[in-house]
Amino acid sequence: MTSTKLYTAIYVALFVMATAQVLVESAGIAYWTAFAAILALSFAKAAVVAGYYQHLRSEPRSVTVVVLGGLLAALALTVAASYSIL
Repeated sequence: MTSTKLYTAIYVALFVMATAQVLVESAGIAYWTAFAAILALSFAKAAVVAGYYQHLRSEPRSVTVVVLGGLLAALALTVAASYSIL
């Protein structure tokens, strides 16, 4: 069983990453730099959520590989969609 302290720390980390994303959006930096930063933060948040809240850390590696395949497919679609907007 996971402790409340761990889930609280994960929540705080996710909150900090979400706040960083908002700050990057409003910082007025170059588009591709902001895009890369937001993409990296989104990937990190997704990995934390999948690992802890969806309990992939305690699942067999084959399940984790299947979920990571779906994550990479979603990432590829996001990059392709953002590229087509420009």
